[in-house]
Amino acid sequence: MPLPSPTGQPEAALAWFRSEAGLALLGSERELVDGALADRPGQPWLWLAPTLPSPDGPEKRSLGRGLALEANGRGWSGAVTCGLPLPLPSESFGVAVLQHVFASASHATGLLDEVHRVLVPGGHAWLIVLNPMAPYRWRWRGTGLRAPEPVTWRRQLRAAGLQPDPVSRGLGPIWREDVSTRVQHGPGLRAAYAIRAEKRALPLTPMPRRRELRLAQGAPAA
Repeated sequence: MPLPSPTGQPEAALAWFRSEAGLALLGSERELVDGALADRPGQPWLWLAPTLPSPDGPEKRSLGRGLALEANGRGWSGAVTCGLPLPLPSESFGVAVLQHVFASASHATGLLDEVHRVLVPGGHAWLIVLNPMAPYRWRWRGTGLRAPEPVTWRRQLRAAGLQPDPVSRGLGPIWREDVSTRVQHGPGLRAAYAIRAEKRALPLTPMPRRRELRLAQGAPAA
Protein backbone atom coordinates (compact mmCIF):
# COMPACT_ATOMS: atom_id res chain seq x y z
CA MET A 1 0.00 0.00 0.00
CA PRO A 2 1.42 3.44 -0.87
CA LEU A 3 2.35 5.74 1.98
CA PRO A 4 -0.17 8.49 2.68
CA SER A 5 0.68 11.97 1.52
CA PRO A 6 0.71 14.96 3.94
CA THR A 7 -2.87 15.66 2.85
CA GLY A 8 -3.96 12.29 4.22
CA GLN A 9 -4.69 10.81 0.79
CA PRO A 10 -2.51 8.08 -0.76
CA GLU A 11 -1.46 8.70 -4.35
CA ALA A 12 -3.78 5.96 -5.66
CA ALA A 13 -6.72 7.73 -4.04
CA LEU A 14 -5.85 11.07 -5.61
CA ALA A 15 -5.59 9.34 -9.00
CA TRP A 16 -9.02 7.73 -8.52
CA PHE A 17 -10.70 11.12 -8.23
CA ARG A 18 -9.37 11.90 -11.71
CA SER A 19 -10.86 8.70 -13.14
CA GLU A 20 -14.26 8.52 -14.84
CA ALA A 21 -15.88 7.21 -11.66
CA GLY A 22 -14.22 9.85 -9.49
CA LEU A 23 -15.08 12.73 -11.81
CA ALA A 24 -18.72 11.58 -11.95
CA LEU A 25 -18.83 11.80 -8.16
CA LEU A 26 -17.17 15.22 -8.00
CA GLY A 27 -19.50 16.49 -10.72
CA SER A 28 -22.48 15.26 -8.71
CA GLU A 29 -21.28 17.27 -5.70
CA ARG A 30 -20.53 20.52 -7.51
CA GLU A 31 -23.96 22.09 -6.99
CA LEU A 32 -23.82 21.50 -3.23
CA VAL A 33 -20.22 22.78 -3.11
CA ASP A 34 -21.23 25.97 -4.93
CA GLY A 35 -24.07 26.50 -2.48
CA ALA A 36 -21.78 25.89 0.49
CA LEU A 37 -19.18 28.38 -0.77
CA ALA A 38 -21.94 30.99 -1.08
CA ASP A 39 -23.28 30.15 2.38
CA ARG A 40 -21.97 33.35 4.00
CA PRO A 41 -22.08 36.19 1.45
CA GLY A 42 -19.40 38.84 1.80
CA GLN A 43 -16.96 36.55 3.60
CA PRO A 44 -14.13 34.67 1.86
CA TRP A 45 -14.22 30.88 1.62
CA LEU A 46 -11.69 28.04 1.65
CA TRP A 47 -12.13 24.99 -0.62
CA LEU A 48 -9.87 21.93 -0.41
CA ALA A 49 -10.39 19.10 -2.91
CA PRO A 50 -8.52 16.18 -4.52
CA THR A 51 -8.88 17.86 -7.91
CA LEU A 52 -10.46 21.15 -8.97
CA PRO A 53 -12.30 22.11 -12.16
CA SER A 54 -10.38 24.22 -14.64
CA PRO A 55 -10.97 27.94 -13.95
CA ASP A 56 -11.37 28.45 -17.71
CA GLY A 57 -13.57 25.40 -18.32
CA PRO A 58 -17.22 25.44 -19.41
CA GLU A 59 -18.33 24.92 -15.79
CA LYS A 60 -16.68 28.19 -14.68
CA ARG A 61 -18.86 30.01 -12.15
CA SER A 62 -18.58 33.15 -10.07
CA LEU A 63 -18.29 32.08 -6.44
CA GLY A 64 -17.09 35.29 -4.84
CA ARG A 65 -13.79 35.69 -3.00
CA GLY A 66 -12.00 32.58 -1.82
CA LEU A 67 -9.03 30.25 -1.90
CA ALA A 68 -9.25 26.90 -3.70
CA LEU A 69 -6.43 24.39 -3.11
CA GLU A 70 -5.87 21.02 -4.76
CA ALA A 71 -4.28 18.05 -3.04
CA ASN A 72 -0.99 16.69 -4.34
CA GLY A 73 1.59 14.23 -3.06
CA ARG A 74 3.25 16.86 -0.86
CA GLY A 75 0.37 18.91 0.48
CA TRP A 76 -1.72 21.55 -1.30
CA SER A 77 -1.23 23.58 -4.44
CA GLY A 78 -2.97 26.51 -6.09
CA ALA A 79 -2.61 30.20 -5.30
CA VAL A 80 -0.70 28.95 -2.22
CA THR A 81 1.55 25.88 -2.10
CA CYS A 82 1.68 24.54 1.44
CA GLY A 83 1.23 21.72 3.92
CA LEU A 84 0.07 21.80 7.52
CA PRO A 85 -0.22 24.05 9.37
CA LEU A 86 -2.00 26.17 6.77
CA PRO A 87 -0.22 29.53 6.23
CA LEU A 88 -3.50 31.40 6.64
CA PRO A 89 -4.55 33.98 9.24
CA SER A 90 -6.86 32.94 12.05
CA GLU A 91 -10.59 33.75 11.81
CA SER A 92 -10.33 34.82 8.16
CA PHE A 93 -12.87 32.57 6.37
CA GLY A 94 -16.63 32.32 6.66
CA VAL A 95 -16.83 28.85 5.05
CA ALA A 96 -14.45 25.92 4.60
CA VAL A 97 -15.33 23.01 2.29
CA LEU A 98 -13.27 19.82 2.79
CA GLN A 99 -14.15 17.63 -0.18
CA HIS A 100 -12.67 14.10 -0.02
CA VAL A 101 -9.40 15.22 1.55
CA PHE A 102 -9.04 12.42 4.12
CA ALA A 103 -8.05 8.81 3.47
CA SER A 104 -9.59 7.96 6.85
CA ALA A 105 -10.84 9.65 10.00
CA SER A 106 -7.45 9.10 11.65
CA HIS A 107 -5.92 11.67 9.25
CA ALA A 108 -8.50 14.32 10.12
CA THR A 109 -7.28 15.80 13.41
CA GLY A 110 -4.61 18.24 12.21
CA LEU A 111 -6.61 19.64 9.31
CA LEU A 112 -9.86 19.96 11.27
CA ASP A 113 -7.99 21.84 14.00
CA GLU A 114 -6.65 24.21 11.33
CA VAL A 115 -10.13 24.67 9.86
CA HIS A 116 -11.45 25.58 13.29
CA ARG A 117 -8.65 28.14 13.63
CA VAL A 118 -9.20 29.88 10.27
CA LEU A 119 -13.02 30.03 10.52
CA VAL A 120 -14.70 33.09 11.95
CA PRO A 121 -17.04 32.50 14.92
CA GLY A 122 -20.30 31.30 13.42
CA GLY A 123 -18.50 30.08 10.28
CA HIS A 124 -19.39 26.78 8.62
CA ALA A 125 -17.25 23.77 7.80
CA TRP A 126 -18.59 21.36 5.17
CA LEU A 127 -17.18 17.84 5.22
CA ILE A 128 -17.85 15.76 2.07
CA VAL A 129 -16.81 12.11 2.43
CA LEU A 130 -17.46 8.68 0.94
CA ASN A 131 -20.40 6.57 2.07
CA PRO A 132 -19.47 3.07 3.39
CA MET A 133 -22.97 1.75 2.56
CA ALA A 134 -22.97 2.79 -1.11
CA PRO A 135 -22.67 0.16 -3.87
CA TYR A 136 -20.39 2.73 -5.53
CA ARG A 137 -17.71 1.76 -2.98
CA TRP A 138 -16.70 -1.10 -5.30
CA ARG A 139 -15.47 1.53 -7.76
CA TRP A 140 -12.86 2.86 -5.30
CA ARG A 141 -11.88 -0.56 -4.00
CA GLY A 142 -8.11 -1.06 -3.80
CA THR A 143 -7.24 2.65 -3.89
CA GLY A 144 -6.55 3.04 -0.16
CA LEU A 145 -9.70 5.11 0.38
CA ARG A 146 -11.68 4.52 3.56
CA ALA A 147 -15.28 5.46 4.31
CA PRO A 148 -16.09 5.89 8.02
CA GLU A 149 -19.71 6.24 9.13
CA PRO A 150 -21.25 9.66 9.93
CA VAL A 151 -21.01 9.13 13.70
CA THR A 152 -17.21 8.86 13.40
CA TRP A 153 -16.94 12.14 11.51
CA ARG A 154 -19.26 13.90 13.95
CA ARG A 155 -17.03 12.78 16.79
CA GLN A 156 -13.99 14.18 14.96
CA LEU A 157 -15.71 17.48 14.24
CA ARG A 158 -16.74 17.92 17.88
CA ALA A 159 -13.21 17.10 19.02
CA ALA A 160 -11.99 19.99 16.83
CA GLY A 161 -14.50 22.38 18.41
CA LEU A 162 -17.06 22.28 15.58
CA GLN A 163 -20.74 21.49 16.15
CA PRO A 164 -22.15 19.23 13.37
CA ASP A 165 -25.73 19.26 12.11
CA PRO A 166 -27.74 16.23 13.27
CA VAL A 167 -28.55 15.01 9.73
CA SER A 168 -26.15 14.57 6.81
CA ARG A 169 -26.97 14.94 3.10
CA GLY A 170 -26.61 12.07 0.61
CA LEU A 171 -24.82 12.92 -2.65
CA GLY A 172 -23.84 11.37 -5.95
CA PRO A 173 -24.70 8.22 -7.89
CA ILE A 174 -25.58 4.86 -6.34
CA TRP A 175 -23.85 2.57 -8.84
CA ARG A 176 -23.67 3.96 -12.38
CA GLU A 177 -20.86 6.38 -13.31
CA ASP A 178 -23.31 9.18 -14.01
CA VAL A 179 -23.52 12.69 -12.60
CA SER A 180 -26.47 12.87 -10.20
CA THR A 181 -27.07 16.26 -8.58
CA ARG A 182 -29.95 15.11 -6.39
CA VAL A 183 -29.37 15.74 -2.68
CA GLN A 184 -31.25 13.54 -0.24
CA HIS A 185 -31.99 13.56 3.49
CA GLY A 186 -29.41 11.24 5.05
CA PRO A 187 -26.68 9.26 3.23
CA GLY A 188 -28.89 6.38 2.05
CA LEU A 189 -27.06 4.45 -0.68
CA ARG A 190 -25.54 7.52 -2.33
CA ALA A 191 -21.82 7.43 -3.08
CA ALA A 192 -21.01 10.22 -0.63
CA TYR A 193 -22.53 12.39 2.05
CA ALA A 194 -21.99 15.90 3.41
CA ILE A 195 -21.98 17.08 7.01
CA ARG A 196 -22.16 20.75 7.91
CA ALA A 197 -20.66 21.94 11.19
CA GLU A 198 -20.54 25.36 12.84
CA LYS A 199 -17.82 27.09 14.79
CA ARG A 200 -19.79 28.21 17.79
CA ALA A 201 -18.89 31.45 19.51
CA LEU A 202 -18.57 31.04 23.25
CA PRO A 203 -21.37 32.97 24.97
CA LEU A 204 -20.50 35.52 27.62
CA THR A 205 -21.45 33.96 30.92
CA PRO A 206 -22.39 36.53 33.58
CA MET A 207 -20.66 36.11 36.89
CA PRO A 208 -23.10 34.84 39.54
CA ARG A 209 -24.01 37.40 42.13
CA ARG A 210 -22.38 36.71 45.45
CA ARG A 211 -24.80 35.68 48.13
CA GLU A 212 -25.06 38.01 51.07
CA LEU A 213 -24.47 36.47 54.44
CA ARG A 214 -27.40 37.28 56.67
CA LEU A 215 -26.96 36.96 60.40
CA ALA A 216 -29.70 35.33 62.34
CA GLN A 217 -31.70 37.84 64.36
CA GLY A 218 -30.24 38.14 67.80
CA ALA A 219 -26.90 36.57 66.89
CA PRO A 220 -23.87 38.44 68.29
CA ALA A 221 -21.63 40.16 65.72
CA ALA A 222 -17.95 39.17 65.73
